[in-house]
Amino acid sequence: MRTTLNLPEALLQEALETTNAKNKTQVIILALEELIRRHNLAKLKQFKGKIDLDIDISTLRGRETC
Repeated sequence: MRTTLNLPEALLQEALETTNAKNKTQVIILALEELIRRHNLAKLKQFKGKIDLDIDISTLRGRETC
């Protein structure tokens, strides 16, 4: 999809250098993917300590217990 954006040149240049992206499109795609990833992680963090999983790691990994 073609979109016209007004982006600060210095910010875009810094993003290009930081990510070693080959072009501006790749930088924008990386930024959007990272934004979505961080948002999904934040949603998962709300469940921290609220889900009780009765899991025995040794059993899951097929280890014999003494």
